[in-house]
Amino acid sequence: MESMGKKKPRPRRSFTPEFKAEIVELCRRGDRSVGQVAEDFDLTETAVRLWVSQAEVDAGERDGLTSSEREELAALRRENRRLREDVEVLKRATAFFAKETR
Repeated sequence: MESMGKKKPRPRRSFTPEFKAEIVELCRRGDRSVGQVAEDFDLTETAVRLWVSQAEVDAGERDGLTSSEREELAALRRENRRLREDVEVLKRATAFFAKETR
């Protein structure tokens, strides 16, 4: 039986910052709604709304983390995860060598 009205999920796509800025500018002009812009460029309305929202944060018009702060936070989380893994390896190595020297 066919899927009853369910849409297939879209494959994940990536867009350049320039493209996102162009889409945000089209939405800000007010000529077309966010939904119309999304439909015209075959984008999800949710993605376009997120881009507009993030542009407002970056411009200081809305509270939240700016794009550069988000990038820094992600990098710090990656580094933190790596350092925790390093500490775990060192703990295991210390325990191993402590047993060997007894």
